[in-house]
Amino acid sequence: MSTSDEVAICNLLYRYAELIDAGRFEEIADGIFAHAKFVVGPAETAVVDARGMLEMFRATTIRYPDGSPHTKHVVTNPIVDVDESSGTATCRSYYTVFQQTDTLPFQAILSGRYHDRFERVDGQWRFSQRDYTLVDLVGDVSQHVRFDIKAVSR
Repeated sequence: MSTSDEVAICNLLYRYAELIDAGRFEEIADGIFAHAKFVVGPAETAVVDARGMLEMFRATTIRYPDGSPHTKHVVTNPIVDVDESSGTATCRSYYTVFQQTDTLPFQAILSGRYHDRFERVDGQWRFSQRDYTLVDLVGDVSQHVRFDIKAVSR
């Protein structure tokens, strides 16, 4: 594994945060998540593709007149493990979502973990899977999403 592999994988994590906070869901689905699958529930069948994830983003995320959800996703503590021979990698990281709106003061609203898988195709790293079920702490998400988020049991 080279440092450039780790940097490329971490940059995908950070690019996701940048795009989601800008409300650019289509760029996520058509770009960095185009070839990925997403675990969205506890059942083995609760897996969607990039188009399904895009529809979930659109249906559940509250966007404001500027098109953004008024959030800042902060991704930290990435632990990257690259398998050079297979051209795959995994990464475990933490995320914290902050939000501020006209009626919600600046605060952390959500925190959890991402467990991601990546594959290298034509020399470029891309997401192959993300688990969205690893929610640890939930604050006031009423101005961020249109459903109740529950923390997972530890």
